[in-house]
Amino acid sequence: MNKFLLSCCSTSDLDVNHYKKRNIRYLCFHYFLDGVEHKDDFGETLPLPEFYKKMEEGVMTKTSQLNAQDYFNYFENLINEGYKEILHLTLSSGISGTINSARLAVNMINEKYPDAKIYIVDSLAASSGYGLLMDKLADLRDEGKNIEEVKEWAEKNRLTVNHWFFSTDLKYFVRGGRISKTSGFLGNMLHVCPLLNVNNEGKLIPREKILGKKKVINAIVQKMVENAENGKDYDDYCYISHSAVYEDAKAVKDKVEENFPKLAGKVEIFNIGTTIGSHTGPGTVALFFVGKERKN
Repeated sequence: MNKFLLSCCSTSDLDVNHYKKRNIRYLCFHYFLDGVEHKDDFGETLPLPEFYKKMEEGVMTKTSQLNAQDYFNYFENLINEGYKEILHLTLSSGISGTINSARLAVNMINEKYPDAKIYIVDSLAASSGYGLLMDKLADLRDEGKNIEEVKEWAEKNRLTVNHWFFSTDLKYFVRGGRISKTSGFLGNMLHVCPLLNVNNEGKLIPREKILGKKKVINAIVQKMVENAENGKDYDDYCYISHSAVYEDAKAVKDKVEENFPKLAGKVEIFNIGTTIGSHTGPGTVALFFVGKERKN
């Protein structure tokens, strides 16, 4: 057993086997599909293709934020397994208030288990960018860094994980109230694909409106060229997540691998999970890499 345990939430959008391999534990968010509650568990209980198919059919989704009791129960179970030192990263506070529940839970844990040491860090990240950050921390842990050293690194370096997204279907932006029905109708008719990123506050910000899928794929890879650590000599992790548009994700992967020959292995493609996907809808592709510190 490692000296301390790394932990996150299922909104980090990697997959079960990946986390087992890296010895990272996770707490599942919940969501509602047509009024029925489900676990956001990397598609184990409801396959993600089925989830996105239901969204396309018009079934309504609603996400549920974890509360303090959820976190308390989760941390208590880990303590009872023998983990006395836990570093838990939460979904970005710019997207969710779940970090407040986690902090309340730690206060409750400290009263009952005074010998336990649990640190909560705001990832300021989401989806597989959040997962990429967890992998970087797992590398440090495996090199022998202690919990304080890894926590400090996370807080100093979390903004170097770049997040770039595009969407090929604006109706979910309309449904979420981010754009008007008129703008969504015209945008879909003209094949507008918004390009967005996550800023230094962990918030998803629209950056450009690009006409056509081919152009937006070129544009998202160009953002990596401009912002990746060491430019085209980038040699760290690169992850992609997508919501039911694997071929688009594969097109981005191919273009990234063509432009960055020194990558640490191949680009890995993951699914956008049900919590994040409830807001993005089908048709979203996201690209994550380490690079320039994110700005507002």
